[in-house]
Amino acid sequence: NRTSVKEFILLGFPGTWQFRVSFVVVFALMYTLTVIGNASIIALVWRSSNLHTPMYFFLCNLSFLEIWYTTGVVPKAIGVMLGTSQTISFSVCILQLFFLLSLGSTECFLLSVMAYDRYLAICCPLRYSSLMSSVLSVRLALSSWLGGFLAISLLAFLTSRLTFCGPDVINHFLCDIDACLALSCSDTWPVELATFLVSIIVVVASCVVTLVSYMYIISSILRIQSGHGRKKAFSTCSAHLSVVTIWYGSTMFLYVKPSAQNSLDVNKIVNTFNTMVTPLLNPFIYTLRNKEVKVAL
Repeated sequence: NRTSVKEFILLGFPGTWQFRVSFVVVFALMYTLTVIGNASIIALVWRSSNLHTPMYFFLCNLSFLEIWYTTGVVPKAIGVMLGTSQTISFSVCILQLFFLLSLGSTECFLLSVMAYDRYLAICCPLRYSSLMSSVLSVRLALSSWLGGFLAISLLAFLTSRLTFCGPDVINHFLCDIDACLALSCSDTWPVELATFLVSIIVVVASCVVTLVSYMYIISSILRIQSGHGRKKAFSTCSAHLSVVTIWYGSTMFLYVKPSAQNSLDVNKIVNTFNTMVTPLLNPFIYTLRNKEVKVAL
């Protein structure tokens, strides 16, 4: 009889004590700046009446999501690297995986909604207020959250049904889907297939919506006669385009593949970028490249 594993040991970034402490300092600093930056955007939009528009409503949703997304990773990662909290129970591992993937899926949907919002603002400026009403904005945001969590429910359920009978060491600082599949001693094909299908539905479909929106946006901007007008139109969507490029690049590398083929060491690096660097950059990109936010600030 095979003994089922009840908890895992997270390896983190192995190395000397000084090496791991340096990682802890960097992670803690990035986490602090991420929370302060994204919370500041929420407070700024809430306090400034001229920012009460659909664009900034979606930005607040994104900032709120980023706070929880990085919170689901960094505190545990710091405990792992300090050696004070290297173990994680099977149920908590599945719970972390579920929330991280759900929040990541929600971010994909939110970014595509924000791209559609910019498409309406630039390509249909005279009808923008009537097309993107406050009611529609709330519905789109709510649909993004619900869609993100529902899309991952089946995947998390299938992962929870896997059998683990040793080894119990996860070569990561979080419960990643590839790491779980690598340790399972049961048939992982259903989970790999579900991961691939969910990735196509969530990541690729939302990316296509975003790309099509920007194709129309760029086409519309190029038809503007004055250089000042083109610059002003592009400035309203350049920040969002920067975030989209960073996010989809790392997300597609991690999840849009037919099987768990990536090196787990490479996954750790990309996951660091995806779960910590991107949430940190978002508030700075939107603040430094957005005139309205700088004026309100």
